[in-house]
Amino acid sequence: MTSNRPLLIPSPRTPPDSRPAKPTMDVSENPEPNTSLNISSSSRRSLSSSSVQSKPSIRYGSRGADSEAAASQKEMNDEDVRMIHINDTHERFEFSGNSIRTTKYSIITFLPRNLFEQFHRVAYLYFLVIAVLNQLPQLAVFGRGVSVLPLAFVLLVTAVKDAYEDYRRHRSDRIENNRLASVFVNNHFQFKKWKDVQVGEIIKIEANEGIPCDMVLLSTSDPTGVAYVQTINLDGESNLKTRYAKQETLSKLPEKDRITGLIKCEKPNRNIYGFQAFMEIDGKRLSLGPSNIVLRGCELKNTHWALGVAVYAGRDTKVMLNSSGAPSKRSRLETRMNYEIITLSLFLVALCSIVSLCAAVWLKRENDHLEDILFYRKKDYSEDEVKNYKYYGWGLEIVFTFLMSIIVFQVMIPISLYISMELVRVGQAYFMIRDSHMYDEASNARFQCRALNINEDLGQIKYVFSDKTGTLTENKMEFQCASIWGVDYNGGRGSLEKDQLEHNVQIDGIVLRPKMKVKADPDLLRLLKSEKDTNEGKHVHEFFLALAACNTIVPLVTDSSDRNVRLIDYQGESPDEQALVYAAAAYGFMLIERTSGHITIDIQGETQRFSVLGLHEFDSDRKRMSVILGCPDKTVRVFVKGADTTMFSVTDKRLNLNIIRATEAHIHAYSSLGLRTLVVGMRELTASEFEQWHSSFEAASTALIGRAALLRKVAGNIENNLIILGASGIEDKLQLGVPEAIDSLRTAGVQVWVLTGDKQETAISIGYSSKLLTRRMTQVLINSSSKESCRRSLEDAILMSKKLVNVSGDEHSIQGSSGDGMSSVALIIDGTSLVYILDSELEEKLFELANRCSVVLCCRVAPLQKAGIVALVKNRTTDMTLAIGDGANDVSMIQMADVGVGISGQEGRQAVMASDFAMGQFRFLVPLLLVHGHWNYQRMGYMILYNFYRNAVFVLILFWYVLFTCFTLTTAITEWSSMLYSIIYTAVPTIVVGVLDKDLSRMTLLTYPQLYGAGHRQECYNTKLFWLTMLDTLWQSVAVFFIPLFAYWGSTIDTSSIGDLWTLSVVILVNLHLAMDVIRWSWITHAAIWGSIIATWICVIVIDAIPSLVGYWAIFDVMKTGPFWLCLLAIIITAVTPHFFVKFLCQYYSPCDVQIAREGEKFGNLRVSSPVQIEMNPIMEHPRI
Repeated sequence: MTSNRPLLIPSPRTPPDSRPAKPTMDVSENPEPNTSLNISSSSRRSLSSSSVQSKPSIRYGSRGADSEAAASQKEMNDEDVRMIHINDTHERFEFSGNSIRTTKYSIITFLPRNLFEQFHRVAYLYFLVIAVLNQLPQLAVFGRGVSVLPLAFVLLVTAVKDAYEDYRRHRSDRIENNRLASVFVNNHFQFKKWKDVQVGEIIKIEANEGIPCDMVLLSTSDPTGVAYVQTINLDGESNLKTRYAKQETLSKLPEKDRITGLIKCEKPNRNIYGFQAFMEIDGKRLSLGPSNIVLRGCELKNTHWALGVAVYAGRDTKVMLNSSGAPSKRSRLETRMNYEIITLSLFLVALCSIVSLCAAVWLKRENDHLEDILFYRKKDYSEDEVKNYKYYGWGLEIVFTFLMSIIVFQVMIPISLYISMELVRVGQAYFMIRDSHMYDEASNARFQCRALNINEDLGQIKYVFSDKTGTLTENKMEFQCASIWGVDYNGGRGSLEKDQLEHNVQIDGIVLRPKMKVKADPDLLRLLKSEKDTNEGKHVHEFFLALAACNTIVPLVTDSSDRNVRLIDYQGESPDEQALVYAAAAYGFMLIERTSGHITIDIQGETQRFSVLGLHEFDSDRKRMSVILGCPDKTVRVFVKGADTTMFSVTDKRLNLNIIRATEAHIHAYSSLGLRTLVVGMRELTASEFEQWHSSFEAASTALIGRAALLRKVAGNIENNLIILGASGIEDKLQLGVPEAIDSLRTAGVQVWVLTGDKQETAISIGYSSKLLTRRMTQVLINSSSKESCRRSLEDAILMSKKLVNVSGDEHSIQGSSGDGMSSVALIIDGTSLVYILDSELEEKLFELANRCSVVLCCRVAPLQKAGIVALVKNRTTDMTLAIGDGANDVSMIQMADVGVGISGQEGRQAVMASDFAMGQFRFLVPLLLVHGHWNYQRMGYMILYNFYRNAVFVLILFWYVLFTCFTLTTAITEWSSMLYSIIYTAVPTIVVGVLDKDLSRMTLLTYPQLYGAGHRQECYNTKLFWLTMLDTLWQSVAVFFIPLFAYWGSTIDTSSIGDLWTLSVVILVNLHLAMDVIRWSWITHAAIWGSIIATWICVIVIDAIPSLVGYWAIFDVMKTGPFWLCLLAIIITAVTPHFFVKFLCQYYSPCDVQIAREGEKFGNLRVSSPVQIEMNPIMEHPRI
């Protein structure tokens, strides 16, 4: 994983006009006690030049080097770089200005671009073609304006939504661009708007101000050149990060000294953790890395001011280059819906073909009577002079008939369905966000719905891939125990509150105390207080000194309720480091100050200053970090801490082999308890070793080619022949409700896979405590170091799993349906094995084995391996996948899965920003899937089928009418009613039911997780339901059309009157059909359904009351007759009776789980019975090979 920590920090202590001098071995300092801490703020430039020069240099290496490894492989030439003249007012306008624009549209481009984007939906193109065809005189069936109305309405609603969202972005851009920055112009600093800042200008940033552009640091208020920045707006991390100015520019202030120079840097790119550049100033060429640049979007913290030169501005800044969102995802239900849309399209073509063929036959048969036949006259007899209507011949008339049929039957493809789905998803998202059961009080975080187009996918999840640290656990590390010099100190049971009150630091009457309390081991406390001069006490002393010093923690002093007490808040990028430093402080080793050149630690009441001569930070290759300290006793020591897999390989086993073995045993015991472990070591450096390291580091840090590899090599050379001091055990507690959540998900038929970077023993322990693993499970462990070994392990595991499945199957058949005899298999595999399995032919074997296992636990996996595991399942099954994580290392996995969920945890917000949904705790996954997911899937599935039914029944009525009107495609239903049918008459009830209807209560869904299996079995939307719906549609269309036809056969009723009867009957019918299927009624549902029927009556009356429209006063005439009301009653009874009886028979003789549970809710059986008294359909399928 690429790091963003400093790569190289040359010494800020040496004079600016010379190269850093090599420090000698006399590096001790004897500071006055209790006088080195500035409590209120960062240090000002108040130190004397002599003190500055006397302080040794600091070197940052290893970590962060990976980020520029690619760039450092070749020397930059003039074609690959941008050249920036510092504080030069000329030639800077060749670069981008600092104005940003996140909007998609402008006033000029909004209409064409928005329409272009909307017409990416094929259905919209279909309706556009229909509207265009209706404008042709030969094909005009409806009024030209009316035919455009549905499409225009949908386009308008979407355009208004897009315009409002873009207006909000425009307003945000305007606020951002008009912020003020202090820029050096005409020999003094003056305020300029951010949008006017140019590349090359020198900018001054005050404390708590935002950074207006990407800028290289020149100087800061800290005498060592350190600046602290918060990058929460950039990468979501709230902890402070350190950045540094070069020593050669520290003393330069633009008001006093004219600063000129040249910066050659790489062209703008998206890598926020990498930066490659050189600065030529005062005849020197200085290398620049990621630690020397602060990026737009950051804020300056705990530093009074900082000076920098702008290198990237506006759209070239890294934050803007990374502003693209997560990949777009489409709902599985919507994808499946497209097949039914194609089916309906073919059905539409079939109807049009039938009409055109019948018209062809009729035209041939009636060819001799076309001039005067009723409804189809080639001659116009309306005037004295007889004229001919335009007749295009038999062939073209057939073609025109086909095209006119498409226009008349166009609503077969429901354009309103798309906008209805969008509105329903918005409503569903609103209720998910407002759900108090998914509100995290600890972090004050509500549920976030970041992707509105996949709500219904939450009801069909089959696989959940979860990170461990911060997702299943709290990621709030607590120091629990330690192994020091082979002795296990694991007796801490009480609180350390008393000891913390006794141990504090007092400066000028102010008491300093660590912010966090830690449990203490009484033996360790006794050793540190009374036996510190013994060998055992010295080892304990060195161990806790390593914990306090070997880190990158920044101590921040904050106020407390007591005016005389200040709390030290340890800020760091790693929760593990924070826990270790708090533990060291609790045992009397309190870190109270850190600069780039020294650290101050209060050791048992005595303040000591250590010179930081070098620092190799943690990286993913070495898996350890080290610090080189100049100690008060004039010795130089290197302290190292890291993972046991890499630490034991660099120890001097000749000196302390017994200690190593004892420590290894303790580490194994800690891991079995679910604790996170780190090994601590040290060694003392001789003068020659230090000189050799210093010269090697100097050469590596200034190398032009291969700098990253050289720095890793230097770190590896110094981190060897270590003496093992001991190991620490840190507990990362499970989040509240995790075991119950995993148990509910597995009961629901969801397979939970855990993908973690922790050790195998730690992961297995967490698996047991979270109920992911049980003692009855057979564990299959694959820890292979070669491809052939992986192949053999997989083949053996598959054979064993087959035998276990057969045995468990026999036991299951003997014991009945209780399932008590079911054996299960848990696969545990490490990242090394996955290196040989993923992207090879062994993937198929791993998938086969994993499908036979009820639990899969992957240990020591890299971020890309997490995404590879998700892809392994996603590409080989149609089941839905969900990935959940909280850190930047989970982003690839989250984006790979069908549904990505981010946890708002301790590791920043990268996972949240890349996710589709975000929440505060893992346990919220249960109500999200089992409650909201089930509801959303049930609602959306029904709504899609209902829309198909609603539109198809209307089209079939038009089709039957065409068959009785010589295939002339005239319509009895007015054109306005045809257009308003899908918009006003029937749209609102669909949306209301899609948002509010609930087939089961929350309590029932949570009590019986098996009910979630309805989504796995696709009970709410499948091919069978589609065709049953179409058969019901066919019957209802026959009832609606033919009952009035036969009732008024031989009468003198006009087409407008019977058309109004058909309009009212079909609207009443489809709304009653919806009312029969509504499960949970509310006043809004009543208002929507019955209000739509009333609105239809009003619209029909208004339309027929307009003299200029066809059918003037028709509804008033027909309502006076008795047959009108009898037909309405007969239509409703005849049409809904089959639907009612089929629904009754299915629910009575072959009910599904949901229907059984609903019946239990209705009669109260579920509230008094236990879950085992209700037999559910089996949801655990046989393994798929």
